[in-house]
Amino acid sequence: MEANSKRIECTAAAWLARRDSGSWRECDQSQLDAWLRESNAHRVAWLRLASAWEQADRLKALGAGVPAGRVPQPGQWTLSPHFDARRSFTRERARGHSGRRWSAFAIAVSAIFLLTLAAGSLLLWQRAEPPVQPVVYRTGVGDSTTIRLADGSEATLSSDTGIAVALSRRERDIDLRNGEAFFEVQKDKSRPFVVHVDGRRVIAVGTRFAVRRDGDGLRVVVTHGLVRLESDADADAAATLLPAGSVAQLSGDALEVRRVPIDEARELLSWRDGFVVFHDTPLAAAAAEFNRYNTRKLVIGDPAIAGLKVGGQFRWSNQEAFVRLIEQVFPVRSEARGSDMVLLAKRAAPRKRTH
Repeated sequence: MEANSKRIECTAAAWLARRDSGSWRECDQSQLDAWLRESNAHRVAWLRLASAWEQADRLKALGAGVPAGRVPQPGQWTLSPHFDARRSFTRERARGHSGRRWSAFAIAVSAIFLLTLAAGSLLLWQRAEPPVQPVVYRTGVGDSTTIRLADGSEATLSSDTGIAVALSRRERDIDLRNGEAFFEVQKDKSRPFVVHVDGRRVIAVGTRFAVRRDGDGLRVVVTHGLVRLESDADADAAATLLPAGSVAQLSGDALEVRRVPIDEARELLSWRDGFVVFHDTPLAAAAAEFNRYNTRKLVIGDPAIAGLKVGGQFRWSNQEAFVRLIEQVFPVRSEARGSDMVLLAKRAAPRKRTH
């Protein structure tokens, strides 16, 4: 592809040199027109070089009449009052065939040089892009909010969540500092959407997924599209692809990926609607889930009840209703201690002695 592009540029430069050589004929113009009609690449190359030569010719005119070996002072790029453009042009035409051939070569080289210089300047401009200052968004305990990002994507922040967003021309970087966030990504193949969590990258192009920090662990739930899970520390490690319906749980270096129905994956994200859903969930895990959304914490005060399995859908803002249900179904009682609510095992009443 690159070699073909260079060949087209050289051909365009040759046509440009031939046109400005002074021997341009009507049949030459017909041949050039036919070459330009062959492809858009031919027309683009021709227009670029013609524009570059036009700019170079303007610089030549600005410097006309200045003695050789002298560099004009800043602001003095003006025509000499003794310079006669028409006479100069006549002298140029009178130099003969060999002079025209050398001039044509110089034109082609100059055009290619200017084009290369422009491309290099553009590359340096891209590399010199200043660092993007991240924008930080936060929610408090029990709060949730949806943010529309500058690229059209949306981020829904769960309770007690913080993200830092940095959108550049080459990448969309999200640093999940704490909590959980659901992302609905606007498709843009030229700018990957990357969520960073403790040395891991969750990469998407256009999809819907959630990322959650669980202590020193990480959970990714994908409800639409495809995301890629990578490690920052090990560039050679194979990426893990997560299609819709995937739930990835990472704890330390141990990664567990399971496929579930889409509806089940969405249940894990019921917090967006104000609910938590449990299916045979240990009571200790259910209490920890409620604690993500409430300042008043549920504390398991007796290890004997930690493994009791609970199920159902509950509003995470109404932990009192959850505790009352637990007390009715299980041999569990609650006790207020300061700002916390402690769950304890009920003790059997002592038997009365008979005489």
